[in-house]
Amino acid sequence: MTRFRLTIEYDGRAFMGWQRQAHGPSVQQALEAAVHDISGEEATVQAAGRTDAGVHASAMTAHLDLKRQMTPFRLMEALNARLKFAGAPAAVLDASEAAPDFHARFSCIGRAYAYRIRCRRAPLTHEQGLVWRRPNLLDTGAMQEAANHLVGRHDFTTFRHVHCQAQSPVKTLDRLDISVEGELVTVHAAARSFLHHQVRSMVGALVTVGEGRATPADVRTALEACDRSALTLNAPPDGLWFVGAVYPDIVG
Repeated sequence: MTRFRLTIEYDGRAFMGWQRQAHGPSVQQALEAAVHDISGEEATVQAAGRTDAGVHASAMTAHLDLKRQMTPFRLMEALNARLKFAGAPAAVLDASEAAPDFHARFSCIGRAYAYRIRCRRAPLTHEQGLVWRRPNLLDTGAMQEAANHLVGRHDFTTFRHVHCQAQSPVKTLDRLDISVEGELVTVHAAARSFLHHQVRSMVGALVTVGEGRATPADVRTALEACDRSALTLNAPPDGLWFVGAVYPDIVG
């Protein structure tokens, strides 16, 4: 039995999320079907994060175990061929052998997301579903000031989905930075782990500040309220990308 470590990218528009489910296609299901096609084995593909419907990934780490003897390169090539044949918008960017005790989720010590916002009046064409369009320019300085209130260890109940299954709402947010490149505003978030909808909820709050509908102090007040009803706006999944997982050996 060999454990393989994969780096995967996917377009979340075609999926109901990462996790296998009965009511629609998932990234996990597509990969597991591809594994079965090439090996005949019922392998489970575990990921560093369970992205929601419509959320994308540019570098999701995952692992699986196979009895069949294959080189990592052959596995990667075979999986990509099956995914392409199935019409699944996902690709394996890298594959390697992993230690038997490596676990994509439980070995992970850090996760990073990027949320992309396109500021323009015109409707989206090429980027529809891949970014969040806002019609006006955002005050990114005010957004960063608001973001600074969220960095650190806090009770993030306000920014937590009502159906979040995490045992505690307390998380340590290591990074929440704003970058700007022309019309594109990107919110970069990093932490050991996140609550369900935490990144989208934080971005929604920051955008209300960037549009002048709230102040940085309002975001701090919402955080301290520890009340979901204090959240002004939850950003859609369109602009959210899982961009990296961190492990004790390397940064992925």
